[in-house]
Amino acid sequence: MIIRNFILKSCLIVLLGVGSTTAQAGAYEDMLQAIHLDDEKAIVELFRRGMDVDTVSPKGESLLMLAVREGKPSVVKTILAARPRLHVRNPLGESALMLAAILGHAEIAKMLLDAGAPVNHPGWTPLIYAAARNRVDIGRMLIAKGADVNAAAENGTTPLMMAAREGHLPMLLMLLEHGADAKYVSPFGHSALGNAQDRGHADIEAVLRRAGAEE
Repeated sequence: MIIRNFILKSCLIVLLGVGSTTAQAGAYEDMLQAIHLDDEKAIVELFRRGMDVDTVSPKGESLLMLAVREGKPSVVKTILAARPRLHVRNPLGESALMLAAILGHAEIAKMLLDAGAPVNHPGWTPLIYAAARNRVDIGRMLIAKGADVNAAAENGTTPLMMAAREGHLPMLLMLLEHGADAKYVSPFGHSALGNAQDRGHADIEAVLRRAGAEE
């Protein structure tokens, strides 16, 4: 039994990885529990003992991302105090700020922005993620920090196109207010107007036409 337990623990440590951005299984499990329980003191103590703030999960998510998913501002604040890397993305290309945007955690999004989290980068952006779920308040925060309202993902999708596709009129109006290009057509032939038409969003189609969108 002792040998079996040793082998299992060794396998878990290998799974978590080794080096400056990983942690031993026991400490990592303690950190997960501390994040889930909103236990700031335990988190600080684990950092004091040497856990790297940029430790990643087996799925490639940082401690900061895990705290964002839990929606715990106090935990996020504690982790930010340890100065994690804010530009890190998971295997799906998502940053902590992108997760906060799509999940609607406005307070956390503000904390990340104030800490210097990047709002513009190649690929899917926090603003596109905010547009996907009609997070207008977060969208305004992102734009105030310099988010490019016309930045496109690899497939040509812009925040405006996403808002039109999902039928989010409040987000669409806010993006147009801040200079979103209603006439933009992606290299693949897609547009905000086309997305609205495909999804049957007549109200959004009308707004886009008034903003200059054409067939």
